[in-house]
Amino acid sequence: MTATSAGLLLYRIIGTGEPEVLIGHMGGPFWSRKDRHGWSIPKGLYTDEEPLAAAEREFAEELGSPAPSGPTVPLGSVRQSSGKTVTVFARQGDFDADHISSNEFDIEWPRGSGRMRSFPEVDRAGWFSLDQAAEKLVKAQGAFLDRLRAHLSA
Repeated sequence: MTATSAGLLLYRIIGTGEPEVLIGHMGGPFWSRKDRHGWSIPKGLYTDEEPLAAAEREFAEELGSPAPSGPTVPLGSVRQSSGKTVTVFARQGDFDADHISSNEFDIEWPRGSGRMRSFPEVDRAGWFSLDQAAEKLVKAQGAFLDRLRAHLSA
């Protein structure tokens, strides 16, 4: 069975008329020193929920506050290299990226030590231009930036 995730890509239009998107750096020891392709759209697994409801829930869990309300644009799905299928929605709004509070996950660290440690799912968030975000996001999620760009130029 393929894992399915849903996410919410928040965007805003800055003074130059260009869009910026809000993305989060993945937490934990595997991602701590990785910036390029170490960021993700706030998203998470779901099973028996509607994808948009799951995306909104995961946004709040990973960033610590609910997403702003507003019209939502479906950006479709992609299959990541892990095999996970990710469905993303876009919404225009603003959010304080400097003050997030992510939920945590437990992992044995260092590996083989027998000690469990907790790490935030998202250790920081930021607003980036579409070009900057394309360099930071895990590769498969770049398709959502292209779809958002197409939506905004229509």
